[in-house]
This record gives sequence, structure tokens and C-alpha cells, in this order.
Amino acid sequence: MAKTDTGAEYGGKKRSEKNFNGRQKAATFLVTIGSEISAEIFKYLREDEIETLTFEIARLETIEPEQKDAILQEFQELMMANQFISTGGIDYARELLEKALGSQKAVDIINRLTSSLQVRPFDFIRRTDPAHLLNFIQQEHPQTIALILAYLEPNKASVILQNLPHEVQSDVARRIATMDRTSPEVLREVERVLEKKLSTLSSEDYTAAGGVSSIVEILNLVDRASEKQIIESLEDEDPELAEEIKKRMFVFEDIVMLDDKAIQKVMREVDGQELAKALKSVDQEVQDKIFRNMSKRAAGMLKEDMEFMGPVRLKDVEEAQQKIVSIIRKLEDSGEIVVARAGEDELVV
Repeated sequence: MAKTDTGAEYGGKKRSEKNFNGRQKAATFLVTIGSEISAEIFKYLREDEIETLTFEIARLETIEPEQKDAILQEFQELMMANQFISTGGIDYARELLEKALGSQKAVDIINRLTSSLQVRPFDFIRRTDPAHLLNFIQQEHPQTIALILAYLEPNKASVILQNLPHEVQSDVARRIATMDRTSPEVLREVERVLEKKLSTLSSEDYTAAGGVSSIVEILNLVDRASEKQIIESLEDEDPELAEEIKKRMFVFEDIVMLDDKAIQKVMREVDGQELAKALKSVDQEVQDKIFRNMSKRAAGMLKEDMEFMGPVRLKDVEEAQQKIVSIIRKLEDSGEIVVARAGEDELVV
């Protein structure tokens, strides 16, 4: 909710809407929309926020209909401005709001929002179609491409990465994985060169992007051929980095994505004691997936092993899980099982 002016008057005096502070407006809004919807909103708030709003709701006095209408109108305008900003940026939002509400009202709304708004670098580019963006950036330096992909959603970044020339893919992947923090000056310069109309509201704080987690998210979404080629190239250039990426490409809990035949094939390759350790700290869903693909006798023995094993160090559990993940990747590489990937055709022939 927007933070506006000073607190309202109490003690029976009539309060005009313009003197409501942000908390009072939020409380009025929640009361107006009803308890069911308000309860749903509370699910997304922190405990301290819920306590504050509950306190404000309890303090509310009789609110005139015109005051409610004004607060609802303000909320609608702020949501509309937010939608316009997310669609086309600050300038686009200001233009549409001016047409709808007039110049002064548009400025007031934008100022209220941007006082606390942080616009991510490459905001304009993130809304560009990946196919068009690929044509736009593929001739850029690999470091520039890596910087842009690190700020894109992983599903869009994966489309671009898998369509880059093979000799560039691993270089870009390595640069994303080893990227740390980029200064605002560098970000603004890259933005200026690539697109003059990009947002000029980049935060003055150093912005974190990239890293191993970022490239893992992207590689998990590219096609298997591109993923394999990139990993193999990285193994030649930076074996330690390649190994770290491979460890995080497919986590043990992802085993639920395998079909029953694949699970059964994996189980034939796994040592029983390792499997018992691997299942010690996972969700019931993962355990059930494994048990369903074993005979009743084998599942019963595995449950007994887990029960009588007692406490196991987390490090040992993770090592057992990683061994099974390695088996899964080996079976996938040999074509014996298929691991579903987002964005790939699910048809298997």
C-alpha cells in the first residue's frame, strides 16, 4: 500500500480521506472488500503486518461512503499504474495514466509508486520475445550476453542460450556461473548501448545476478543436446565449475518427475543401503514414488532398513542422494531413461 500523509484524527471528529495514513487506508480497504477476501490477502502478509492491520481495523470508526469510495478508487488507480509499469515501464505507465486521469493525477500516482519502486535492470528487454532478442544480442560480446541472460527469466534465457552458436554457448554459460556483482554504472552503460529507451531507474545499490544457481536454472530448461554440449565444453575449460553445475542440475527430489519404468530401472542400479540413507530426509511424496515402484516385500525391507538405521548425518544423506543422481544422469546419457525437461516435446519414440 502507498505511504501517504499524516495520521487521521480520532475522538469522534470526522476524518476526511486525505488525512488517512497508509495503514488506515489498508484497513479500510480490507473491511470494505469483506472478510473472505481479506483472509486470503492475509495469507501473503508477514505476522507483523497482520498484527498492524488487525490493530488498525479494530480502531476504525464509522467511515462515510464517500471515504470508502475514495480509498477504493485510489487502490484501483495504484493497481492500474502497477499493471502499466509491468507491461511497458514508467514512461508507458505515465502516458496511459495521463490519457485516463489527466497529467497531474498521473504524476501523483507515479510519484507515490516510484518512491519505493525498484526497477530491475534490462526491464524492457525482459519483455521482448526471446526470438527477437536472440537476433538483437547474438552479435554482442559473450560477457554482455551473459549479463542480459542472468537478468532474464530462466525459461526465456534458456531459449536464447540453446540457440546461440555452439562456440559461444559454453563461454556464456561459464560467464553466468562465475558472475558476482555488477556495478550500476556498468549496467546503465550496457542498457544505454543496447536500448536507449530502457528504464533509467536502476537502483544505486549493487545488484546481484548470475552465479551457479542462475546457470543451473537455465540449463535445466534448455534441450538435452545443448545442455550436454555446454557441460562437455565446460569440463574442458573449467572441470571444477562443470562438476559443481552437474551436481545441481538434477536434485534427488526431482526423481518424482521420472516415470515408473525409469524409476524401476534406476532402482536396479542402486545399492539398498544407499537408497535407505537417501530417503531419510525427503518428502513423503518422494518416498511414496519409490515404494510404489518396488515389490511389497522389497518396500517393506527398505522401510525396516530406514527405521533401524537410526539418525544419519546430513552429509551422508546428501552423498547417498548424489550417488543416485549420478546413476540417473548416467542412464539418461546412455538413452536408457528419459528425464522430462520443461519446454521439450513430451513425445518419446
